[in-house]
Amino acid sequence: MHLELVSIATDAEPLDGIFYTPTARGIKASALLFHGNCHNFYMGPSRFMPEVLVAQGIACLAFNRRGHDMVTSLHGRTIGGGSFQLAHEAIADNRAASDWLATRGHLHPIIIGHSNGGMLAAQHCADDYGQPRALVLMSAHVGGTENVPQMSRAGMFAQDRLAELTAQAEAMVARGAGRELMLLPDGWWVISAESFIDRARHTPSTVGNAPKVRCPSLYLRGDREAPESYPVEAFAAAAGAPCEARIIPDCDHFYTGREDDVGRQVVDWVVKTCKIG
Repeated sequence: MHLELVSIATDAEPLDGIFYTPTARGIKASALLFHGNCHNFYMGPSRFMPEVLVAQGIACLAFNRRGHDMVTSLHGRTIGGGSFQLAHEAIADNRAASDWLATRGHLHPIIIGHSNGGMLAAQHCADDYGQPRALVLMSAHVGGTENVPQMSRAGMFAQDRLAELTAQAEAMVARGAGRELMLLPDGWWVISAESFIDRARHTPSTVGNAPKVRCPSLYLRGDREAPESYPVEAFAAAAGAPCEARIIPDCDHFYTGREDDVGRQVVDWVVKTCKIG
């Protein structure tokens, strides 16, 4: 396959990514890959999915949202990254990537999102932005106001200090220090005050968006993941178009050791559903 390093313009810093295209056969469809929380275009499904997709003639754009990695260097000594992410910026970044594909003549892309990127993929398709052809949710989290309490109860994010850290973040935002960083007791370890509040109060609801998704979808969850945090069944029941729910055996959130099987399952579903021959 051919790999092209790309830069996608936004109203802030550009988004870096790789556009994968087949060399031995024509392009039959295109896909957008939305990475997970604090990940990037060369980790997780954004890393292992392009090869199997391109083998079926599906061009892929894997790219960094502004919320990539945990803290990253930008121009000069300016910093950004996942610790500063805001939902509305992530939604805008996904739209910018869709627009970039459209400028290359690739319309109606297949949307594939992992974890936080899956939650954002559901929002993207609920908005029908770029009229997506199909949606694949790979362990998309529940989103909404349930997400932060669930993560904390599970021993991540704020753990048993949610009320304390929420009050701290609110006070920092109130005094104009929303971009300052605060430490968390567990993943993802460091976050800006405004991102903490945004995550708790403005994260889109995955199941809430389900009735507005009008393209066919596939929703995967590993059997080691909590059903209440990754609501495969609830989304499938509420979806506005046919949704296939699959539970992957012996599988964690990152598909560790199951990448080949998961990649094959996703591609087989995409080829069949989108009638890619």
